[in-house]
Amino acid sequence: QVQLVESGGGLVQAGGSLRLSCAASGRTFSSYAMGWFRQAPGKEREFVATISASGGVRYYADSVKGRFILSRDNAKNTVYLQMNSLKPEDTAVYYCATGTWGSRSRSAYDYWGQGTQVTVSS
Repeated sequence: QVQLVESGGGLVQAGGSLRLSCAASGRTFSSYAMGWFRQAPGKEREFVATISASGGVRYYADSVKGRFILSRDNAKNTVYLQMNSLKPEDTAVYYCATGTWGSRSRSAYDYWGQGTQVTVSS
């Protein structure tokens, strides 16, 4: 059974930083792309970033480009989302997901974590 466990969320002031982690188990981590999505209250879940299986290709949503950095450590079966210059509009539950191909589309991912709350105060 594939499991994804997010951690690292919390409360931070605007302009601050957080690093989210997502630990994966249950299948060969290095063979699959990973993605991060977020969902704010009353809004649909939206794409944040994705990284290829090897880590060589990354895509970011325009709203986070230049502020967030996605990386992975295949030896530790973990993907990281470094979030800098955080804004109140980044407040959301952040979910990691895994799929065969990296994509901006939720349907491309077949397993999801439970999410971790990120709250950015102004």
